[in-house]
Amino acid sequence: MAWAIPEYEPEEVNAAGKALGKMSFPVTTQEGLAALSVINNWRSSHAYPLNTFQITLRNRARRIERNVIVAQREKRLDSIHRKLVSKKTMRMTQMQDIAGCRAVFNKLADVYKLVELYKTSQFGHKFRNEKDYIVNPKPDGYRSYHLVYEYVGSGPGIPYSGLRVEVQVRTQIQHAWATAVEAVGIFTKQALKSNQGDADWLRFFSLMGTAIASIERTPCIPGTPTTKDELVAEIRDLADSLTARDMLRAYNTTLNTLGSAKDAKYFIVELDPDANKVTVRRFKNKESAEANRQYTDLESQIPEGSRRQVVLVSVADINALKRAYPNYFLDTALFSRIVDRVLKADFPDPIVPTSTSDIT
Repeated sequence: MAWAIPEYEPEEVNAAGKALGKMSFPVTTQEGLAALSVINNWRSSHAYPLNTFQITLRNRARRIERNVIVAQREKRLDSIHRKLVSKKTMRMTQMQDIAGCRAVFNKLADVYKLVELYKTSQFGHKFRNEKDYIVNPKPDGYRSYHLVYEYVGSGPGIPYSGLRVEVQVRTQIQHAWATAVEAVGIFTKQALKSNQGDADWLRFFSLMGTAIASIERTPCIPGTPTTKDELVAEIRDLADSLTARDMLRAYNTTLNTLGSAKDAKYFIVELDPDANKVTVRRFKNKESAEANRQYTDLESQIPEGSRRQVVLVSVADINALKRAYPNYFLDTALFSRIVDRVLKADFPDPIVPTSTSDIT
């Protein structure tokens, strides 16, 4: 296995990040290409610890729910770029979500079972912080549970000590919300995921966050109605003015796959919304470094303002890929069904639990 190893000092990585924050795409200058080379090495070096964390996550999650969805991904270049631009003091080496793995459960109670398992089980890596965005949701409607750890290596893992990995745990309907935000953002060319863009779409997703929270009996989103009648009325008005239901049902893509399917471990997913096409490049476990190289090359060639999206992920197979990352296949079917349910007012009144013990 040819895992990438960190080749640059933190100061060099941070300098490359600073240069990236000033770039436009596609990158063509010598300085820009040199910075991308440093960033690619830094990002791809997270593959080794990320793989370790993903194995632990899969084993622990499946002890709780057999059909749990588990996946891993490295942060997209455009997402890194946006964070560096929006947070001027942010350094590359400070980012805690360069590498992330995720478990998606059917039941909310299972989310907290896994979190508790992490907190009470022996784990040889350093806990850094946690964010419960379910009990304390973001104003935009985002909900999930995040745990951040610092990798502690031994033997061949020593070069990766200090790299951070984020573990995200959420339910399927929380995941459906996040998927829809990304899909609509891609089609409308807006960074809705970063809380930027059309105010009506942002408000719609914030309101739907409260509706989903009500279904799961968790706190509503700050600044949204606390009565069901008001909530449904506002969602209906926005759904009509945005033609949201038609838009969510309209997405459809064709799939083109490249590379051997046998023993594929890493997948580069390239979405071209204008052509309604998804291209999936498959790589074996030993081809991690090559997958990362192609990933950075493809990202750096996307023009500024383009709706194309590229991501490198690792899942069990291509069917699991569609389940874990439906947004890259523009699959908003589950979220669309939730919207239909909400517009029928088929959910409980919004509530504000005082602790996780209130969650069932």
